[in-house]
Amino acid sequence: MAGPKDLTHLLSEEALARRPSPLKTAFKYFADPNVVFLGGGLPLADYFPWNKITAESPNPPFRNGIAAVPQSVEEATQTVLAKHSSDNGHHQDIPLSRSLQYGFTEGQAELLDFIKEHTKLVHNVPYEGWDIITSIGNTQSWDATLRTFTSKGDTILVEEFSFSSALETANALGVTQFPVPMDDFGIIPEKLEDVLTNWVGPKPKLLYTIATGQNPTGSSLSSERRAAIYKLAQEHDFIIVEDEPYYYLQMDTYTTDKSAREGKAVHTHKEFLNALVTSFISLDVDGRVIRLDSFSKVLAPGSRVGWIVGQKPILERYIRLHEVSMQTPSGFAQSIINGTLQRWGQDGYLDWLIGLRQEYTHKRDVAIDAVSAHFPKEVSHYIAPVAGMFFTVQFDASKHPKFEEFGKDPLKVENALYEEGLQEGALLIPGSWFKAQGQTNPPQKEQTVPGSENTIFFRGTYAAVPLDKLVVGIERFGKAVTKSFGLN
Repeated sequence: MAGPKDLTHLLSEEALARRPSPLKTAFKYFADPNVVFLGGGLPLADYFPWNKITAESPNPPFRNGIAAVPQSVEEATQTVLAKHSSDNGHHQDIPLSRSLQYGFTEGQAELLDFIKEHTKLVHNVPYEGWDIITSIGNTQSWDATLRTFTSKGDTILVEEFSFSSALETANALGVTQFPVPMDDFGIIPEKLEDVLTNWVGPKPKLLYTIATGQNPTGSSLSSERRAAIYKLAQEHDFIIVEDEPYYYLQMDTYTTDKSAREGKAVHTHKEFLNALVTSFISLDVDGRVIRLDSFSKVLAPGSRVGWIVGQKPILERYIRLHEVSMQTPSGFAQSIINGTLQRWGQDGYLDWLIGLRQEYTHKRDVAIDAVSAHFPKEVSHYIAPVAGMFFTVQFDASKHPKFEEFGKDPLKVENALYEEGLQEGALLIPGSWFKAQGQTNPPQKEQTVPGSENTIFFRGTYAAVPLDKLVVGIERFGKAVTKSFGLN
């Protein structure tokens, strides 16, 4: 297994200029018993007002489902975290005296070890010299990535429709986004190849993709498309940034045959791992993939603990940035998450992820069943997602009775549907809110959804509300669509 390619020529001026924080270099001596550490503004751990934290979670293998409240001691995992390691209940716990202190920008060692073992198990990164560092979630990881690779005026490649906050992060840094054409199944490799082959001037350094359960479209790139895109990254020398908060929210293929749904579920760890789509990092022989991962969608968004996978020389540049910005994720969060995961073990964590797959498959099925039942098929189109938290429904704006009155502007139809939905008491997000507005070369004709200039779409989620409210919301929006298109 070879080491990564030297890609330091793709780093930004800011990243190349960063030097280690002198104070941070001294922290490696903080835990050395032979050194009296008088060098940092660290409060004595005795003054931390938390001596012990107890957390309870369900116990693997979660036979009653991941949402079931433990009814007995045997069904619960008790995580007791103490100030000092000698008082802790597990040899891999992070003592509060350490986790609540300054230092450890990369993350606490015990948690890093667990995540790295998990990454090997799932992705088997195919080059030597890769590593992970912690972050405070994918949003912060993306901001750090932009600052590490791009300078004001640079251009990056993004999906034609993408997470609006990610686009705004680039906008604020003066980075132009070039939208890559998509279809119902994500980036179209042939279109990306056309863009790169005909590019004029310095080529983009980054491709930003939410490859699985894409936000907002709900699309997921196939293994074949990922391989084709990775080959283009090698040929045109750019970094793939795979933003993957929804990766473990992969689901069984949708079927209208309700009796067949139960038999399709994965149950064993081997079945689960084999069912996961190929990740970009698992294809990466060059070290040209930066994987942004997070506990936000699999444990809790408020935990604010994520991690970045990449080659060590590039991650070192991230560390220099983190030292003078976010420093490290919350010590409370690292201790609690690590304490739970260490007690579950890798097998128990896979049991949890299998439980999530089952839950989200059911939520997706309920949502798509309701869309099929309540949205008028004459004007609507959908593809059942295979991952993530979102579904999208497309509409032919040209069939709206006011299309001519609206000056054949699909966005005015979109706004009319949005307002009608609110009147009926349901809110889905208009697709145009996620449109990448960066300059194209040559400029593209304005479109509102991949494939047709008269097609609009709305994004909904099956993750945010109980199932009964989910069905009610979809029924209400379907009624709004039927009314707005004059199909009563």
